[in-house]
Amino acid sequence: MAVDDTLRRVLDASFVIRVTHRGRRSGLPRVLESTYCWDGAGKIYLSGYPGKRDWVANMAAHPDVTVYTVEGGWWFAAPARARVVRSREERLPYIMAYVRHWLRFGGGQRGLIRWVLAAVRVNRAFHLPWWGPFYCIRRVFDAMPCVELTLTGPAAGTGSPPPEPTLPPGSRA
Repeated sequence: MAVDDTLRRVLDASFVIRVTHRGRRSGLPRVLESTYCWDGAGKIYLSGYPGKRDWVANMAAHPDVTVYTVEGGWWFAAPARARVVRSREERLPYIMAYVRHWLRFGGGQRGLIRWVLAAVRVNRAFHLPWWGPFYCIRRVFDAMPCVELTLTGPAAGTGSPPPEPTLPPGSRA
């Protein structure tokens, strides 16, 4: 699907988006705020800290979602379809792109992480086994969630900010 030029510029320059989805058991609307990477055409990839995440299970159960831009002064809402990417070989390029996107924004041990990503790219290019330190890195990558959002319709300018993120269960505002 063709992406509007303004939406493309906002997604290229932004770091965060919000995604509305439904709870897998309750069916109630939820709003996730997440960093992302995207392919520049119509697919957005979400990931995050390693471990099981409710939002991944929710999107697997109810894949119709809405993507909202948060930054750039333009607010868009676009329908999308979520797909949990499970295969290691399919996930790896998206996880690495996600981490590279995250690295664009300062702070932390960025130099070390860049070095690790470069080493993993070399390891994969030569089809070497996941041995030594690469085994630990593979375990981290395997535990990171990976969800592909495919934009399914045109984005609409909303003229108002996106919905606020949903607080995790048990937390207080």
